[in-house]
Amino acid sequence: MLEKAVAAVQADQAKALEMFTKGEGGFKEKDLYVFCGGPDGNFTAHPKLVGKSLKDLKDKAGKALGEEMYKDAHEGGMTEVAYMWPRPGEEKPSEKVAYVEKVGDQICAVGYYKP
Repeated sequence: MLEKAVAAVQADQAKALEMFTKGEGGFKEKDLYVFCGGPDGNFTAHPKLVGKSLKDLKDKAGKALGEEMYKDAHEGGMTEVAYMWPRPGEEKPSEKVAYVEKVGDQICAVGYYKP
């Protein structure tokens, strides 16, 4: 899904970010979705957090998740960032991994819960 998202941002960034936020075009499947952050560190695409800080985001164990995504993301290849986050409808954090890639001025990612 992240590879498809990267291609969509490269083709038309504004349209892609809107599709990611709305979950359209195959960019949302069950609990998988694309989210992105812009050069200012704020979410530019997310089902609920557009305009809030991705760069300052910490996981439920206090790990500086957003900072790590911005630091490790690079163009032309995915990086994995592991963190603790509750599954939808749950309070207890679970292991989650996000595939992260830089696309122009965007940091985009897709996260999944480990079994």
